[in-house]
Amino acid sequence: MNPQPGPQLRDIHLPAEPGWWPPAPGWWVFALLVLIALVLLWRVWSRRRRLARARARLLHELDSLLQRHPDNAARLAELSLLLRRAGKRYAPPAHTLRDEAWLRFLDADDPARPFSTGPGRVLIDGPYRAQVAAADVDALAGLVRARLPLFVDRADV
Repeated sequence: MNPQPGPQLRDIHLPAEPGWWPPAPGWWVFALLVLIALVLLWRVWSRRRRLARARARLLHELDSLLQRHPDNAARLAELSLLLRRAGKRYAPPAHTLRDEAWLRFLDADDPARPFSTGPGRVLIDGPYRAQVAAADVDALAGLVRARLPLFVDRADV
């Protein structure tokens, strides 16, 4: 007896391994999210760097102003002008304020109100005086040094 020839059996062949290109859709989404995160981080970093440079520039200008003018009346006038320029640059509506409104703006959210009720009141009539006490100018310089970075921090530069 001769066996009937049956179907030809072959070995099991596995499909080819997937190639690395093109990536699966999940990898495209992941790459897009990473790219968006990098762009956002760069924007935050560059904004912080720009604000830090602006703060340093203002404080450097303040230091050079204090060294440049030995006369207290001139130093006081220059401090007032520096505050006005910073207000105009970083808080545009503030440059139209005068007298008490300007001092309230400079106080901002400080509960001690150093400009309205403290040594900052010298800004109202000090620049017009012939003689100004050195203690008044030094106290104002300390207030200006503390206030200038806050102008920059609250600005939308």
